[in-house]
Amino acid sequence: MTARTYGQFCGLARALEIIGERWSLLVIRDLLLGPKRFDELQHGLPKIPTSILSTRLNELERHGVIQRRVLSQLDAGVVYELTAYGNDLDQIVLQLGLWGARSLTDPAADDLFTLDSAILSLYTTFQPDAARGVDCAFELHYGDTMIVHAVVEDGTMTAGEGPHPNPDVIIEPRGPVVLKLLNGEMDAASALTCGAVAIKGEPAMLELFTRLFHIPSAPSKAEGLLTH
Repeated sequence: MTARTYGQFCGLARALEIIGERWSLLVIRDLLLGPKRFDELQHGLPKIPTSILSTRLNELERHGVIQRRVLSQLDAGVVYELTAYGNDLDQIVLQLGLWGARSLTDPAADDLFTLDSAILSLYTTFQPDAARGVDCAFELHYGDTMIVHAVVEDGTMTAGEGPHPNPDVIIEPRGPVVLKLLNGEMDAASALTCGAVAIKGEPAMLELFTRLFHIPSAPSKAEGLLTH
């Protein structure tokens, strides 16, 4: 099959030729959190046809974005992981996710919110400047089965799957209220008062969470390279 090109000598055009096919960036998104087997990628992207996933993995491997690694004899399997070249996309993917989050509204009935999406949403919306001098741990429960945590240490943050051994607060959103907290549509006090969020810990910790994790609103005035 002949590779599709834009026929332009441009870095952006080349980037789109490599990662612009449907599903490619979501495969990269899920690999940002670490190596995954084929079936693990399928689990995180349940709507992708098996043949398309195979094709995208082959394309990304051919372009040097990902690589296969054979696990030890005990594990007996193959995982896909980002190369150093692929890992250079981490901040690009996070910034693109933050840009897209400004257009999110209530999810459709069949929209999926996966574990990887929950973890990456924390990295995407984290505000390092607001976290200077802050040390705390958050635990978020999305329903009964999905738990993630975030540890903030003086301007840095790490997030992962599962509970934290000693969280400062446990946040239990009821419905898609986290988006409203992050984009400023609802404040922490209102969310607690109306029962949209339940917490185990001090109410002030939920307000802190909304300051450390935030989706900025769109600029009121368009500013670009040609207007600076």
